[in-house]
Formats: sequence, C-alpha cells, structure tokens
Amino acid sequence: MRLRLVGLSVLGTLVFVSAARVATHAKDEGKVPFPTGWRSWTHTKTMAITSDQHPLFAAFGGIHHIYVNSVGLKAAKSGGPYPDGSVIVFDLLEWTESGGAYTEGARKLIGVMHKDSKKYKETGGWGFEGFKAGNAKERLVNDPVNQCYNCHAAQKDKDFVFSQYRD
Repeated sequence: MRLRLVGLSVLGTLVFVSAARVATHAKDEGKVPFPTGWRSWTHTKTMAITSDQHPLFAAFGGIHHIYVNSVGLKAAKSGGPYPDGSVIVFDLLEWTESGGAYTEGARKLIGVMHKDSKKYKETGGWGFEGFKAGNAKERLVNDPVNQCYNCHAAQKDKDFVFSQYRD
C-alpha cells in the first residue's frame, strides 16, 4: 500500500511539473530567447553615444558592441535581408572619460533582435528584447512595437537593422 502511495505521489508530481512547463512555455511563446554564447559570435562593429546632443542619449548613451550569430553573418556583411534564425546582439556599456580616453563601465543592457518572420510578423519579422545588465531574467521590452520597431521601421530597406558590418 505504501509503495502504491509513493508511486501515485511521484506520478502526481510529474503531471504537475509537466503542466507547469507547458504553462511556462505558452507564457514565454513569442518572447525573444536570451542569446546564450553571444560573446563568441562575430563582432560586427563598435560605436559610442557620448553626448546628450544625440536623440537617443538618454536611453542608449554608452559604448555599443554589436555581434551577429553565424546564421546572420552573411546578411550582416551584405546589408540584409537576414534569414530566419539570425540573431543580433547589442551590448550596451556605460562609459567614462578620463584624460582623453573613453573606457567601458558596467553593462547597462543587452539588446537582442531575433529573426523569425512567422513569429514576429507585426515587427518586420524581428523579435526585440532588452535584458537589463545582461540578466536573462530581467526583460526590459513589454511593447516591442512602440519601444523598438517604430524606430527600426526607418531601416526597412536594410531589413530593419541600423548597424552595418564593418571590415
């Protein structure tokens, strides 16, 4: 009898865990995944926004390092279009200036563009996300159309990507 109760308890736990995973997956469906391993991808360029004379200084002031995964590399070099599965990472770091040299500070966020033309139809085939300080659990984008896509729409002829590959 005791063995049967243990068996039912284990079965109940497995059903609960499976249901929780399905619910979590459904809740996360459509969300851009955290780009594991992005630091080993191809670095395409670096730029800096260091003055409030730039219209995006408040949100994106700092040093920007841009990376692309192997799926999107050819498109990055040619200026698009990017195939599904392409991922672009924008690593935004604080900056300091001392004695005429700009140096990197703490990570402010990791911005991600993930190409999936079916999943992200509303935003030009791209999913947009920001991860605060590079933390995979702290998402910053809750309205990708207004927070990201409306600005990227100006780059439609370059598949909605601002950064161009620099040799």
